[in-house]
Amino acid sequence: MEVQALYAGKAQILEPSGDQTGIFKTLITRAHVGRLGIDGDVQVDKRYHGGSDKALHQFAIGSYGRIIEQFPDLADKAIPGSIGENLSVAGMDEYSVCIGDIYCLGKVLVQVSEPRQPCWKINAKYGVEQLTEYIDQQGMAGWYYRVLEVGGVRIGDEVTLLERPNETITINYFNQIKGQQRPEPEALARLINAEGLAVSLKESLQAR
Repeated sequence: MEVQALYAGKAQILEPSGDQTGIFKTLITRAHVGRLGIDGDVQVDKRYHGGSDKALHQFAIGSYGRIIEQFPDLADKAIPGSIGENLSVAGMDEYSVCIGDIYCLGKVLVQVSEPRQPCWKINAKYGVEQLTEYIDQQGMAGWYYRVLEVGGVRIGDEVTLLERPNETITINYFNQIKGQQRPEPEALARLINAEGLAVSLKESLQAR
């Protein structure tokens, strides 16, 4: 696998609400990645984006095709980079990526920390009602990384899986269990005890 694309962006105004957002990204060819993500990339709402456990966001390239199938009018808009992600890698999706996975991206070492929870700003950006809900229901919002070792990454760099401590807890499985109204206690405990899971998500699952 290799890095297909990298994206970063500044804060912009999201119409018609007037809210600031970091969902608008620009394609870049290389980046330095620090503990909080790509240098110069802005995450506006720190309650839901950014921080050490949400330093980088990856969205599966193939999910754009699924969006277009459901919302054909988005054929020219639903393109890689437009959902606010930082990273595109062919061959990675919610069925093949597991919580706790450690990957080498160029000179950067990252660990999968949690699935992304999509927000209303996706609907607002694309101008389509129910898009956020569809992405959420399909469990294809992507996932977040924490940065274990900072460094540089560029388009074309190799992406290598180094460790997989939770080989049965894919992002898809995690989303399915988390989304159940009354999940089995044993299944919920497996999520809570998954190595590498973001602390805040672990705490919310424990409270549940």
